[in-house]
Parts: sequence; structure tokens; C-alpha cells
Amino acid sequence: MKPLHLLAAFAFSLSGNAFAADGHEHGHEHKPLHGGVVSEVKDVDYELVATPETIQLHVRDHGKPVDVSKSNAKLTILVGTDKQEVELKPAGQQLEAKGSFKVNNGKVVALVSLPGKAPATVRFVLK
Repeated sequence: MKPLHLLAAFAFSLSGNAFAADGHEHGHEHKPLHGGVVSEVKDVDYELVATPETIQLHVRDHGKPVDVSKSNAKLTILVGTDKQEVELKPAGQQLEAKGSFKVNNGKVVALVSLPGKAPATVRFVLK
């Protein structure tokens, strides 16, 4: 029975690589427009711009800005053993928080709530 499990696991791992290497062409690019880090979840691009004083999250759906006036996001920032929770609120065309943040060489997990969509979990790696 074990060889069958190994074969299934191997086949599954190959199929994941095939999907990841498909070129992902769907009419928009995933480049940062605001100097941040971009991550895509379900055809929505999330760009996180993080400085020690301000964190902004810009949202684009198929390349077009999303109205975030009724949205919010909760971030968990992990830098080494430090963990910080941050809530982002609408501020113009982006979600934003001001304060004091450790953002160098960290990881961020964002739970983003947009009207009419299921909450999205978005992951970022900061440099």
C-alpha cells in the first residue's frame, strides 16, 4: 500500500508545478505600483507598502483599483520572534495604519475583507 501512496504524492506534486508554471496570463501584471510588495489571491493584487511609520495596502482587481472605502484588513507582522497585530482602515484609495512598526526582513499575513467577497488571507515577505 505504501508504494501507491508515494506514487500519488509524487503525481500530485508534479501537477502543482505544472499549474504554477503555466505563465499565469490573464490580462494584468503583478508589478508594484507604489514601491511595495505584491501578492495575488484569486485574481486580486494586494500591494503592501510598509515603512516604520506607515503601512498601506493597495488593492487591484484585474489591474483596476478597488474601492476600499468599506473594507478593512488585519495584519500580523512577524519579525524574528516579535509579533505585532495591526488593523488597517480606509484612507483614500488604500487601507492604512500609522504608528511604529518593525518591518525589516519580516513576514506579514493579512486578513482582508472586501465588500461582496469572501475574506482573503494574503501573505507577504518584506526585505
